[in-house]
Amino acid sequence: MSKVAIVTDSNSGITQIQAKELGISVIPMPFMIDDKSYFEDINLTQEDFYKKLAEGADVITSQPSPEQVINLWDELLKEYDEIVHIPMSSGLSGACQSALMLSADYNGKVQVVNNQRISVTQRQSVIDALRLAKEGTSAVKIKEILEQDKFNSSIYIMLDTLYYLKKGGRITPAAAAIGTLLKLKPVLQIQGEKLDAFSKARTVSQAKSTMINALRNDMEVRFGGADKDNILLQMAYTDNREMAERIKEELEAEFPGFDIHMDPLSLSVSCHIGPGAFGIACCKKLCIE
Repeated sequence: MSKVAIVTDSNSGITQIQAKELGISVIPMPFMIDDKSYFEDINLTQEDFYKKLAEGADVITSQPSPEQVINLWDELLKEYDEIVHIPMSSGLSGACQSALMLSADYNGKVQVVNNQRISVTQRQSVIDALRLAKEGTSAVKIKEILEQDKFNSSIYIMLDTLYYLKKGGRITPAAAAIGTLLKLKPVLQIQGEKLDAFSKARTVSQAKSTMINALRNDMEVRFGGADKDNILLQMAYTDNREMAERIKEELEAEFPGFDIHMDPLSLSVSCHIGPGAFGIACCKKLCIE
């Protein structure tokens, strides 16, 4: 039976401490902040990141260097026969394509999964891959299973401010000014590859209702029913744990019996949407025949 290592990046929300507990490897995502290099969860904590954002720092996201990736793979292959590498969605970063190119030199020993996920849904793919590996599934088969399952998840995110979308050039200054004036709370969605606009709300309460209704519809229409035995329910947030806990309680009331996993949103997404945001997500439970 082949011994398979599981690798992901810090966009999964899995910390370095949690990675050791799980027995996996997490590549920290790099950032340039005011011309200085940082690595998520190594020398850049969630608290430090939001402090720098509040101070108006110039934050630039990047992807792991080829050297960083291949050094990790080479080290793991001294102990393992194969590697399953699960990066963030190829629609949100070039890290997936880079890893795919690098894996071509490993004669099939490294399988890069392009299953279009990030944050809590990416984390779930890692948990599924780990379970499959422990059951003796090959790296090639794990990649196949996860990629077949890639559209069985949904994420909806409410923004508290349009400032960071404007700063990153993702909306025009005029649109940001109008949205701020009207106190809009944009709701974004991640369905597969990209982060897209979904709806606009006037209040946090209205945004929550919109997101919950959208998620419930996805469960019923796309995933076969809003049933805890069929669906995994998740949450993510940026820099406001207290607010997130309150929303989690509301979500538990809306979906009784569900065990809701919650993490801080990955910093690669957070730098574009800013503090005070929250997301709700679901994944259809992976069924292996």
